[in-house]
Amino acid sequence: MPSLPLVSIICLCYNHARFLRQALDSVLAQTYPNLEIIIVDDCSTDGSMAIIAEYLAQHPQLTFISTRHNRGNCAAFNMGWRASQGEFLIDFATDDVLLPDRVAQQLAAFQQLDSSYGVVYSDAEYISDSGAHLYLHSRNFAPAPSGSVFAEVLRRYFICSPTMLVRRQVFDYLNGYDENLYYEDFDFWLRSSRKYNYHYLNKVTTQRRIHGSSMSRRWYTKGDPHLASNIKIMQKALALVQTPEEQDALLVRLKAEVRHAYFSGNFAIAQQLFLLMHQAAPSLPPTYILMERLNKYKVDLSPLRKLYYRLRYRNR
Repeated sequence: MPSLPLVSIICLCYNHARFLRQALDSVLAQTYPNLEIIIVDDCSTDGSMAIIAEYLAQHPQLTFISTRHNRGNCAAFNMGWRASQGEFLIDFATDDVLLPDRVAQQLAAFQQLDSSYGVVYSDAEYISDSGAHLYLHSRNFAPAPSGSVFAEVLRRYFICSPTMLVRRQVFDYLNGYDENLYYEDFDFWLRSSRKYNYHYLNKVTTQRRIHGSSMSRRWYTKGDPHLASNIKIMQKALALVQTPEEQDALLVRLKAEVRHAYFSGNFAIAQQLFLLMHQAAPSLPPTYILMERLNKYKVDLSPLRKLYYRLRYRNR
């Protein structure tokens, strides 16, 4: 009887003490038996290390890595990936929760797919700081595609990153995450989907926690460090597009990015995005010509954006 594939779960911790026990318990409770569990702590300062030490003493199968100084998510994951042996990998933030059959269900899906598929992703339940149900990812991002998703990745956000199970060969091909970036997922989706297919598993496999320290809470605020990374990723995207459909998708993304940057008062970033738009298209629509002029003179319309999001998401 063939042995089961090894799955490596890279557990990334940075000041997750409040959530760490529930997160690690969810990994240890997986019904799939052949796991390699690696905990990478990015120099937490909140007592996380005491909890990690407790788990290491109780569960000798766990592997621990310290980054020694705070290096950020991309570099911390790469340390875990390089130390791992699994044929498949999960990038798991230890403020989230894996449901018990997560690995088993996704691996079963992989076993029905050919080698062109590099990623299986799924639906997720968003939970609050206290663990209360908020909503399902699929509520706002359906339908989720399978197969070649490069153009769709360019066009819109639809993948919940914590739900991904990834073939090791994908990370080997990409040489891991780009450590020059502040965040990893959009760049990973673009570069990996250019070569590999994605498969959507229509099941909730993961609970993604939304709390005050979540990286997503800082998106598109003034001075947001994600935005400089967006420029680098969009420059890569310009080099990756190959078809008119992909070119159209790139323009949709650039329009969205420039709107977010301008209406959040990040004028320098918006100007760089306008330059990329000029490279991607022969001419801009009149609305964006006006926006570019307003951006040049730093006309601040960020209060309108804040009002829009307050009205749109007031019931969440």
